[in-house]
Amino acid sequence: MESSIKLADLIGRYFQQRGLKHVFAVAGGASLHLIHGFKNTKRISVICCHHEQSCAMAADAYTRLNHESCVAIATSGPGATNLITGIAGCYYDSIPTIFLTGQVSTFRSSSGTKLRQMGFQETPIVKMVEPIVKYAVQITEANNIVYEIEKARIIANNGRPGPVLIDIPDNLQRALVKVSELKKFIPEDNKKNQGDIAELRTMLMKLSAAKRPVLIAGWGVHISKTERLVREFIESINVPVALTWGACDLLEGDHPLRIGTFGTHGLRYANFAVQNADFILSLGCKLDTKATGSPSNSFAREAWKCVVDVDIEELLKQPRNGLKIDLAICAELSDFMKLLINELDSLKIERKDSDWVGVINGWKSRYEIRKEAASQKIDGINPYIVMHKLGNVCNKDWNIFLDTGCTVAWAMQSFNNLTGARVYHDFNNTAMGWALPAAIGGSLADQSRRTLCVTGEGSLMMNIQELATIKRHDLDIVIIIVNNNGYSMIKQTQDQWLNSEYIASSTEGGIGFPDFGILAKSFEIESVLIESESELNHIEEIISNKRKSALVIDIKISSNWRVSPQVKYGKPNEDPEPLLNREELEKEMLIDIYDQKE
Repeated sequence: MESSIKLADLIGRYFQQRGLKHVFAVAGGASLHLIHGFKNTKRISVICCHHEQSCAMAADAYTRLNHESCVAIATSGPGATNLITGIAGCYYDSIPTIFLTGQVSTFRSSSGTKLRQMGFQETPIVKMVEPIVKYAVQITEANNIVYEIEKARIIANNGRPGPVLIDIPDNLQRALVKVSELKKFIPEDNKKNQGDIAELRTMLMKLSAAKRPVLIAGWGVHISKTERLVREFIESINVPVALTWGACDLLEGDHPLRIGTFGTHGLRYANFAVQNADFILSLGCKLDTKATGSPSNSFAREAWKCVVDVDIEELLKQPRNGLKIDLAICAELSDFMKLLINELDSLKIERKDSDWVGVINGWKSRYEIRKEAASQKIDGINPYIVMHKLGNVCNKDWNIFLDTGCTVAWAMQSFNNLTGARVYHDFNNTAMGWALPAAIGGSLADQSRRTLCVTGEGSLMMNIQELATIKRHDLDIVIIIVNNNGYSMIKQTQDQWLNSEYIASSTEGGIGFPDFGILAKSFEIESVLIESESELNHIEEIISNKRKSALVIDIKISSNWRVSPQVKYGKPNEDPEPLLNREELEKEMLIDIYDQKE
């Protein structure tokens, strides 16, 4: 006679069979059976964070590193709603994380009534998250659990990936089910589109004729695992590559075809290269306004542009935004790249000459980022030097997690010396506080590499409770605090639009910060304070000689530092602040200056 199994235990067993080793959870009344179900597998470790937002962000990072769906668990009500910021980060960056929420028992549900709430902490989490997930469902029949989990997992990973959420009432979690009676999910054939041969050949002919081609690589290159294919393509044809933040680590710093990061917070010389291009091939980049600048029609305006994206909606948006795309190809990037390389060989496209690369190298020399940063003429530690030094030491076997604000912008402009390191950020949601829990998830997902968390003091405060999680699991994480005693990215916006009134962005404007050394000590974590350039010169030694446990390095910089260059809204990408004089700009531009109509 077939024995029965508790539904929560069945869920744990399902994920164990698929190789999951960690889940992230905060205990709550409606999630306890789920948590116990994973713990009962004996092979899955339940990592207990102190905030559900951190669980979501840790699971997000874990999924990014492993390319396999990780799981975060929360209880009903505030537990579930606390996941939402992390879910949004997964959705906008196409990360197929699985979220399991406990829910009040079905006999306490307000469903079908006009009540706001019947059961304690009842919240309609499925309806709340529907705009930011690929699939969300509440289990109403215990025998549907395998069907819904398998369906959700496949939806999360097929096409353009994204998160899913399964809401499970408490009484169903503890229900006994028979495996033979469980409904099974049978997926449909996943038809992939690799692109049209005729269109692809048109693009290659345009590339062959181009004098100033640029390939744009975005986060989608990493998601699709096409790094090797993209590299093979660019090196065979000798096309320089401009990078979004999501692909900043695609090529090592000294690769001759690496231009650097472009866009509104990119490098001046990278923007010169993109804006002056006569051919653009965009791979795995949605070309949002952060990439194109504003108005969108100022972007690479004399280039013939081809965009490859798995999401048709990303392609359809461009005409609405005023950006002309000459060839839009909706295709799976992995399949497209294989076809592209085959056609490249078949058509015998010749390598581009190096004159264009030489022009770009001239811009690189004249507008090197540390030269640009020095123009701010601010005393004390230069954050661009901090990031350059971190790039020197954290190579090869490091995973780097960046927080939002000036921290990520300084890093993306300065990480021109990486070799083998991987860089992670919640690129499109850019939530303050993401880096610390993400570093926890990353450290557990990839224990063969070391972990660096680079954050600002403002961002760190958003999830500072997770220092306890790091200590509890004795994780080898270096935490760099770029401490400018305020929100400098917000201050920069206030400089541009609000007469430099630093309300809600400075200590004078209403925010406060602790002594991070004392705080680290309270968590029994070692800390180092760096307040001068001479002390900063030892940072590589400090990091390299650190014993394998957590370390907090608090680096004090002036509150006057800003991101420079940065493109102000309404300006084309080739014209970031600090503005060049018009004569110099005209000299550097190979196409006409953009006509900025008032």
